[in-house]
Parts: sequence; C-alpha cells; structure tokens
Amino acid sequence: MPLIISNLKLRLSDDESILGKLVAQKLGIREDVLKSLRVTRMSLDARKKNDICFIHTVAVSLRDSAAERAILSRRVHDVSPAVVEISLPLKPGDEKQHGRIIVVGAGPAGLFCAYKLSLEGYSPLLIERGYDVERRQRDVENFWSSANLDPDSNIMFGEGGAGTFSDGKLTTRIKDPRVSSVLQILIENGSPKEIGILAKPHIGTDLLRGVVSSIRKRIQSLGAEVRFGTRLVSFNENDSRITHAILQSDTGTESIECSALVLAIGQGARDTYRLLKESGVDMTPKPFAVGVRIEHPRVMINKSQYGPMFEHPRLGAAEYRVAAQSGSRGVYSFCMCPGGSVIASSSDHGEVVTNGMSYHARDAENSNSALVVSVSPSDYGNDVLDGMRFQQELERRAYELGGKSYFAPCQTAGSFIDARKRNSVGDIKPSYRPGVRLCNLNEALPVFVSEPLKFGLNAFGKQINGFDRDDAMLTAVETRTSAPLRINRNELSISTSFNNLYPVGEGAGYAGGIVSAAVDGLRAAESIVSRYAKD
Repeated sequence: MPLIISNLKLRLSDDESILGKLVAQKLGIREDVLKSLRVTRMSLDARKKNDICFIHTVAVSLRDSAAERAILSRRVHDVSPAVVEISLPLKPGDEKQHGRIIVVGAGPAGLFCAYKLSLEGYSPLLIERGYDVERRQRDVENFWSSANLDPDSNIMFGEGGAGTFSDGKLTTRIKDPRVSSVLQILIENGSPKEIGILAKPHIGTDLLRGVVSSIRKRIQSLGAEVRFGTRLVSFNENDSRITHAILQSDTGTESIECSALVLAIGQGARDTYRLLKESGVDMTPKPFAVGVRIEHPRVMINKSQYGPMFEHPRLGAAEYRVAAQSGSRGVYSFCMCPGGSVIASSSDHGEVVTNGMSYHARDAENSNSALVVSVSPSDYGNDVLDGMRFQQELERRAYELGGKSYFAPCQTAGSFIDARKRNSVGDIKPSYRPGVRLCNLNEALPVFVSEPLKFGLNAFGKQINGFDRDDAMLTAVETRTSAPLRINRNELSISTSFNNLYPVGEGAGYAGGIVSAAVDGLRAAESIVSRYAKD
C-alpha cells in the first residue's frame, strides 16, 4: 500500500532530488528501501520572508510491504495510507430519448458536459453563440486595437467562455473528486503537467486557447456536433418539459426536438436571462460584487510578498489576496492576475466592462486584481433581473465617462481617496486597451460601493506595502464577478421548472471559476447519462 508523506520542506536552494533522503529520515529507514516516489502536491510558503520554501506531499512505496504496514502502525506524524479512488462506470438510464441532447454554451461547463457525454457514447449537439477560439482571438484583438466591438465574439462569448481570456486560474474551494478529472482532461489536451500537483495552478490565456481548441476537437472526434454562431432564442414546452429548442444562426431559424437542454450560457447572456424569465423558469436574485481593477508594478508586489528573495528565479510573479469589512460590506480582491493586464470585456454596445488576463509566464510590467464590494438584492431591487440591470447601469455609466469610445474611466488611488490630490498617470501606466480617460470614479460608482473601496484601499495598504500608493491605477468598472441570479435546480441539476432543463456553470449561479464550472458540467452529464438510454 503506497504511503502519503506530507509537509516535506524544501528551501529555494534545495533540489527535489533530496526528497528521497527526507522521506527516509521521516520514516526511519534507509533510502535504498524506497521503491518509488512521486510528488502529488506542491505549495509555496512565503509567510517567513527570510525562509521561503516549497512544501511537498509525496506518494511513496517501499520494497517491503510489511515495512509499510509497520510504519503505519507506528503512526508516524504526517504519514498516512494512500486513498485509492475507485471510479465506477456510469450505468445508462432507461428513459428513451425523444430528440437530441443539446448543450447551450461552450464555456468550461458546456465543454466538459459535452466531453463527458461524448465519452459515455452519447452524441450531444453543442452550440455556441460566439465563434471558435481562432476567430474569436482575432475579433478580440480587433476590439482592443480599434474599439470595434462584435457583440457575438468577444471576451464573454465564444469557445472556452470568459476564462479563455483570463489568468487561467485552476484553484477552487470546492471539495469534489471530479476536480482531479478536470485537471487530467486539461493535461491530456495540452496543459502543463504541473497543474496536477501545484496548490495554485494556472495555465495562462496563451496556453489555454490551444487547450480549449483541443477539447472541442476531441468532442467532435467522439461523434458530437459543434455549431458556432448559433444561439438559443426560444423553446417550446409541454407538461413541464421542453420539447423543442429554437436555434438561430446566419442560415436562419431551426426547431430541434430535444430530450435534454443543458444551459451553460455564462453570465453575459442577458437576452437568455430575459427569455428564461418570460418562459416562467424559476430564478432567484443573488448577491455578487462590483468595483474596479487596481494595478501595481509587478516588482512592487513581488517585493512585498517575497521580501529579499523577490528576484529568485524559482518564485515567479507573486499573488496576493486581501479582504476587509467596511460596516456590513465585504471589500476584497478578486481574480488577481500577477504580471498581467487589465482588459476590455464589453459584450454589448455602449457598455464598458473590465477584467484581468495573464499569459503563462506572468511577466508583464503590472500586476492587477479586481477590488470589489459586495452588493445584494436590497441594493438593486428584488426583481430577478434587477441585478443584471444594476450591472448594465454601471457599465453604461462607465462608457459615458470614458468618452463613448470604449475607453475606460480611470483614476489614481490617491485622487480617488482624496480629491485634493492630483489625478494624473504616474509611474504606473494603465494597461487597458483601447485606452483610458482620467475621470472621477466617484461618479462611476454608487456611494455604497465607492466608500467601502476607499476604506479597503487604506486597510490593504497596511497589509501590502504600497498597495494604496498615490499612483496605483484604478480602472472602472468591474461588474462580472459572478452571476447576479441563480437558475433554481434540484440535486440532479434539473431545473425546478422544467424536468429536462439542466442549468449549469457560472451563468446559472453554481460556479465561480474554470474548474468549478467544469465540475458542474461533468455533474450534469452524469445526471443525464444516468437518466437516458443511449440511442
């Protein structure tokens, strides 16, 4: 039985080749008794700036199984038996399919749902209102360089969803065995193998684009159909069941009979939210957060987080996470992008939205994160779509302040906190394209957001040296932290309104990142397989 040994400390000057020696010392055996050793997890511990180290967990087996049992019987600290996860094959259900299984949206939830269905021998139809990642990349670059927005091909819409143009973070707080399956699928499709062991893995947008394309091609090779430039515009229902999905593309409108309709729409599909409300789908408004993007020099953040070792080649760009409480409101960083850029993420005309993005190397001049304040239905109204309308109001106001050109309104932190200070670009150059316009961000945000942000800046300046420096750049507006509503469903991922509608992922209000959305897609696929017989 393999043994799991945790809390093995390696300093920056140590090589992983000494892990065998450390394991032998901990177990009280000779090193040559080790039969195999494999790193299963690695995290960075930078709490002590003069003693930064990597913490390893390893799986080992010994040449003598009796010795393994003897070590376990001694209850050696940080040593435990390996838990072998047995994955039982899914048993197909017996309900006859009447029409196709249609997956709406090719973000992580939709891609992984279609992937799992295809692996199990089903042949779903995956539709995406945007386009393949190759065309999408050209359209996004065109928007950033010329402010020519395509409402159907942008940061929010297209193959891979919003995560395709992000830092590609794969951290998640959920404890679900499917997480390892998601990481393995990503590795099989071109992600660096290191994501399988790092405590805070990321891919980077440059690598993630190829991974997304590979997953789609794999889905197609298994018999699924993928249609880009195709959106769900309506559906027919009978006796609490969706019978036909009405799809629209450049070739016209088509009605397709469906057995199951998976809604993996993403939170940008506001027209679909309106369709769902008009069709009587049960939804609930939910809290989310809004604010700005803040930029600092990457080197400054590295120095703050790593101390005198900030230039060590093994450390890379530093991350941070800050949080404070301003009265009843939480103020916190979100989607931190080390060595990245603030990006234009608008998905509709006349609206300015910001997000963050990093390449795998994380070597851009600035590091940025969203700095946001929690909001709730009591702030924006109790209608299920009021949160969406609140987002739009802020995005349209940002568009106006930016000069109606998709330039984003920005302000230095010093001027935002104290209007007596000059609002001019200092050493920190804003990275947002197409461009920025210096403004008073107090005009872009409601007081119940702007005042907690000021409180947070002061509080975080005490946690990270220079966080509240006068020339830190604030770019507005960050509104898409999570969906403003939840599409209600049961434990089988089935809508409480229609018994063959499966709302999944971030847009449905059940995920908060690439991995959790992908896990939610896998969960829905398993539910569908367990229900329906194969054709």
